[in-house]
Amino acid sequence: MITEQFPVVGVGAIVIRQGKILLVRRKNDPFAGHWAIPGGKQNYGESLKTAAAREVLEETGVVIMVNERYPEVFEFLPTGEFPQHFIIIDFHGEYLSGEPISRDDALSADWVSPEEAENLNLTKSTRTLLKNLKFLP
Repeated sequence: MITEQFPVVGVGAIVIRQGKILLVRRKNDPFAGHWAIPGGKQNYGESLKTAAAREVLEETGVVIMVNERYPEVFEFLPTGEFPQHFIIIDFHGEYLSGEPISRDDALSADWVSPEEAENLNLTKSTRTLLKNLKFLP
């Protein structure tokens, strides 16, 4: 059942450190079990950048600073498989501290090399994003 009458804004952050990207394996639907950029829903009254940094910390324990690079934007329209309307904004983040541990709604969290990422069960949008960023061939 759809509970949202308006698009939901989701935020995340692309964090690359020493040639590896921070990814989480999702615990909940949509896309449970798939690997993705860490992120989640923006709270009412919260800035996009604050939300992205909070979500990365909540899911992974990693502290970041969201930088000024242009964000990557995806839109998911309602379908039979995905009944909600989401707008996802992934910012670029600079690693500050912490090591990935799975928290909140992440089954796993880790720094992943391009070679490892290529063989993971990535969400379609994450795979597209990593290819656009030239992280994956």
